Amino acid sequence: MNDTYDLRIGELHIEVHKFRAGAIVLAAAFALVLQAFLPIYFPKAAVVDLPLLVTIYFGLSRRNPSTGLLLGTAIGIAQDSLSGPTVPLGLYGIAKTVIGYLASSIGARLDTEHPLARFALTVAFFGVHQGLIALTRRLLLSQPEPWFTIHLLVAALVNAVAAVFLFMLLDRLRKPS
Repeated sequence: MNDTYDLRIGELHIEVHKFRAGAIVLAAAFALVLQAFLPIYFPKAAVVDLPLLVTIYFGLSRRNPSTGLLLGTAIGIAQDSLSGPTVPLGLYGIAKTVIGYLASSIGARLDTEHPLARFALTVAFFGVHQGLIALTRRLLLSQPEPWFTIHLLVAALVNAVAAVFLFMLLDRLRKPS
């Protein structure tokens, strides 16, 4: 007699999305290139953190903390290397590693397909990201960095609106089920 029980009866099954070959690498590379060159021609575009949005999207979609962590690390280190001498190597790498892990962990537990959920999660992740950058600058680099400003609040809202539309575009890169 087999006395095993399935404790997951009645739980909502959350689908792990698969993407076309090279979609993650191309999306990340495109976001990094836009992040490096768009603010040169349009200074107000520096508010939008495209590599962060790509990290959040693929973390929420893939739903694997290990993959999210590695993706966040790769995107963060690449962004550090493209940001110039004003950004120490590893600053974005640390922050995006944590965000990739958190997004993947939350994506495994929640259904994040609704635009309002994506908006709220992006605001929260942006706040955590900026908090990690401020903490890293203060503790490791001994540089003064504000914890919260109105500019950061506006940037969080702008990034969340951009994320809703960007995530709809990135949804098209999924493999059909």
